[in-house]
Amino acid sequence: MTTSTRTRGATGAILLAGGRASRLGGLDKPLLQRAGRSLLQRAVDAVAGSAPLTIAGPERPGIVRASGESAVQWVREEPPFSGPAAALVAVLDSWRSSDRPSADPSWAFVLATDLADPRAAVDALRDARNALAPGERARRCGLCLADHDGHPQWLAGLYRTTALCRAAKAAPDAAAGLSMRALLAPLDPLVLVASERATADVDTWDDLAREGIQPPTTTTLPSETNP
Repeated sequence: MTTSTRTRGATGAILLAGGRASRLGGLDKPLLQRAGRSLLQRAVDAVAGSAPLTIAGPERPGIVRASGESAVQWVREEPPFSGPAAALVAVLDSWRSSDRPSADPSWAFVLATDLADPRAAVDALRDARNALAPGERARRCGLCLADHDGHPQWLAGLYRTTALCRAAKAAPDAAAGLSMRALLAPLDPLVLVASERATADVDTWDDLAREGIQPPTTTTLPSETNP
């Protein structure tokens, strides 16, 4: 589906790929390899059919979409490394300021790119939204997954774009330094306890070993001055 044919009611996607990975010594986490594909490419594949698809973070080469889908868009929060909430707001700003001929999507996936199995997260979110009764679906601002302890995973969510824009408008300083909880909890999304597979992420060396993940060929984050 191309942006020229997209109509309101479609689902977009926002992938957040701009963290420092301090617990992994600065490895570029989105480029960690699992079964021959990077975590970032896996996230892109998981949201196939979404339009627009925007990645917040330094541009990485080699990220592709299926033939006929809209191109990946890249956006960077300012200042860099000012947090995932700021990155989300930067993407929403780019959507509003772009020359795209069609309306923003009604819904948008918001995903971290360190999820071990982003397709499991996307399937769980999509299935949960589709299972909502019409009245429940109409009044909900979004859904997000929770781990087995019930802790919301704000970066494994599916939200109404209008609600995201409302949260972005209310955020001080373009959400720089703001937590995702502070940004999104006021939307009161439906929180769904999901399988461990759908919420597992990669933050530590033990996580890499558990998932059989290989370090990327590019071992550090792209430089801000020498991409």
